[in-house]
Amino acid sequence: MAYRIPFNKPHLTGRELEYVGQCLAGGKLSGDGRFTQRCQRYMQEQFGAGQVLLTTSGTTALEMAALLCDVQPGDEVIMPSFTFVSTANAFVLRGAKPVFVDIRRDTLNLDERLIEQAITPLTKVIVPVHYAGIACEMDAINAIAARHGLRVVEDAAQGVNATYRGAFLGTLGDFGCYSFHETKNFVCGEGGALISKHAGDYQRAEIIREKGTNRSQFFRGQVDKYTWVDVGSSFLPADILAAFLLAQLEHTAEITAKRRRVHEHYRRALQPLAERGLVTLTTWPEHCGPNYHMFYLLTESLAVRTALIEHLQAAGILAVFHYVPLHTSPMGASMGYRPGMLPVSEAVSDRLVRLPFYADLTQMELDSIAEEILAFYSIAARR
Repeated sequence: MAYRIPFNKPHLTGRELEYVGQCLAGGKLSGDGRFTQRCQRYMQEQFGAGQVLLTTSGTTALEMAALLCDVQPGDEVIMPSFTFVSTANAFVLRGAKPVFVDIRRDTLNLDERLIEQAITPLTKVIVPVHYAGIACEMDAINAIAARHGLRVVEDAAQGVNATYRGAFLGTLGDFGCYSFHETKNFVCGEGGALISKHAGDYQRAEIIREKGTNRSQFFRGQVDKYTWVDVGSSFLPADILAAFLLAQLEHTAEITAKRRRVHEHYRRALQPLAERGLVTLTTWPEHCGPNYHMFYLLTESLAVRTALIEHLQAAGILAVFHYVPLHTSPMGASMGYRPGMLPVSEAVSDRLVRLPFYADLTQMELDSIAEEILAFYSIAARR
């Protein structure tokens, strides 16, 4: 059904068609053209990233990271269960086993206090997922990785332009993975980026992204012909998508300010419910700089969550729940996991509601959403 207030609408800055037109006029639509280079350079300069390569999605950025970490069958990779399936699939495709660790109650991120006890001689990688654009405790995670000789892959799909102690997410581990899917803060329909901290990793990543060939070196004149030199796949996006993305990245500050306005309105309007103990609102530590990717609230129970979503949908407002923990999925069961093993992840999954969130939500729409939520709890209180 159509909703008068959808869950998401991609924001347009006004230059997307102009840049796409320039790309078309230039006759270079496939990957690694001038718009790809401009996007990568922008992220390197603005985010203090080591080396950046655009990818076809956040998923393929993770898959490249798994290849670059040399993940082999039988290896173990520590990650949260409360995440999108791509986080696990990237490593399962290499034959590894995801080792799921529970999340913190405050940020809903991987609980760094539980990581060390999950490490075994088979552990190869730790994958912190920056949920809602709020940073995991990267100092502690990196320290654990250093002690045990592990690599760190940041799943920063939701974390573009968010910070941890002043540094941008995606730049803190060995690799960082971004997403520019249309539900993210900065979009090109489908797209992503891989950030690599170490020069050697970048050189290999460039080959993996070009189907395992040294094609990029050929076009730079570093080799006289290009050939197959490593494993790889088609991880390079079309330059026409990069043209669209550049128009978004150039307005990072403007888009973030618009999303902050939406976030702050929700917080002000719904704070009375939090003070009464009816909901828990999105929060973050002082040393984390959010990018305002989403606004969620936690209800008292699954039954309340279900009723609230139905109430909003009846009013023409699309609010949604989020991840079903991966350890409770059929694939998780096939790996020996079962419900009850990660209680915080399961409780959060049952109670979390994501409210409509996009840069162009109007004041009238925001007021309407808040009023319906307040009305729901007023009605519920009288029952």
